[in-house]
Amino acid sequence: MTGERRRISSGGPWEALAGYSRAVVVGADCWVAGTTDAGPDGRSRHPGDAAGQARAALAVIDQALVAGGFGLADVVRTRIYVSDMAQADAVLAVHREVFGDIRPAATLVAVQALIDPSLLVEIEAEARRG
Repeated sequence: MTGERRRISSGGPWEALAGYSRAVVVGADCWVAGTTDAGPDGRSRHPGDAAGQARAALAVIDQALVAGGFGLADVVRTRIYVSDMAQADAVLAVHREVFGDIRPAATLVAVQALIDPSLLVEIEAEARRG
């Protein structure tokens, strides 16, 4: 990796607490941390709505990418974590809405729990220019 390391913050509730950045840019690459739809209180803004949570998380990811000089079209990989595999179809439908023509490499896994019980979905993204 060459280039200056730039950190992007979304002001999310856990960034300062846990010591991480929403995204990190180095050269032509951008890594976006696991992103949920958590509000300032750390709870979901769309409780019980996995599709709504996925859509909101992808909007935060998009904002972080733009702040770093990237766009959704630059995304080459996503990782999607769901706390209930029964929600996978709804979450994947949102992923398809956003990335249908971009078609990044993607992974979806079920996890036991996310950082707050109201959160059903967490999404990571990696982008590359060029």
